[in-house]
Amino acid sequence: MFKEESYNQKMTKTFDVFVKELASLRTGRANASMLDLIKVDVYGQKMPINQLATITTPEPRVINIQVWDSNNIPLVDSAIKKSELGLNPQIDGQLVRLPIPDLSEERRIEIKKMIKIMGEKSKVSIRNIRREANDEIKKKLKLKEISEDDEKKFEKIIQTYTDNFVKKIDEKVTNKEKEIMTI
Repeated sequence: MFKEESYNQKMTKTFDVFVKELASLRTGRANASMLDLIKVDVYGQKMPINQLATITTPEPRVINIQVWDSNNIPLVDSAIKKSELGLNPQIDGQLVRLPIPDLSEERRIEIKKMIKIMGEKSKVSIRNIRREANDEIKKKLKLKEISEDDEKKFEKIIQTYTDNFVKKIDEKVTNKEKEIMTI
């Protein structure tokens, strides 16, 4: 039998990854999740900053990173500088301060383009999952495991999932663009 629910789960995971990537984008406000995608090369492996330090946002335009091991401070500093966030860390003992400057108009437009690209990649992933599901449906029909009526029914279900997720991605892209362009 065909399990359409497994494809819904795959699409949900793809959407969740997209939402997490969106949250990591820098807006005009301090947000600890901006640092989620930055990996620091420590102890012979790449680790997220939140596994090396306590991250707080004491003010709307400042992120504080309290690094637990003082040997890791320069590594955290360089990882942030190498990231695409465009932030300049300030080191104060074991505390790394990240002031979040206002976004310039150019940077806002650049981020808006990045959001569109991220949305398109996610929609392509969703459509690839649809294609994978439809291939499985056709294979099951060929092996006579399902009827032609079932084939149509399952293809319609998968298309509904696809349409819903594409719509949700478009909504997220639109909302994030509004957030970026709001001063």
